[in-house]
Amino acid sequence: MRPLERLARLAALGAALAAACGAPQPPPPAAPDVAAPAEGSAPGAAACLAAASAKREARAGEPARIGVKHVLVRHAGAERAEGATRTREEACLRAMEARDKIRGGADFGEVVAAYSEETGATSRGGSLGTIERADVLPPFADAAFELDIHQLSDVVETRYGFHVIFRTE
Repeated sequence: MRPLERLARLAALGAALAAACGAPQPPPPAAPDVAAPAEGSAPGAAACLAAASAKREARAGEPARIGVKHVLVRHAGAERAEGATRTREEACLRAMEARDKIRGGADFGEVVAAYSEETGATSRGGSLGTIERADVLPPFADAAFELDIHQLSDVVETRYGFHVIFRTE
């Protein structure tokens, strides 16, 4: 169930409970002045997509090589995502959920096992080892190389899907 659907259900349940207990009922909400977001593109998805595709620049004086781990969430239409059925918006939100779990103290390897859809990612804990900029796609490199050691990125989009990157060295 999507978060907005869950929230709507909880609101309806609360209203039904209040009515059953004899509480006065509020008037129905007025129609919004702006169009509602398209199905599957909640406001959180729009913010996620904007952050994931943000333009990043190379930093002056960055190292030639860094160590990184990542979580990859694929979506239908992404390169090498055969069999993926989730939408781009759903994939972005899922990557954001993985990022938030890590920020909340979850073990990176456990989050990789639960969320990452890269072949072999679980067995290596999401590690890509030591990389150079030329080893990865520009959006991934720009996000990874701007991180400090032991820092986690925001969600980053490449043609393979959405990544959460952790710099290890």
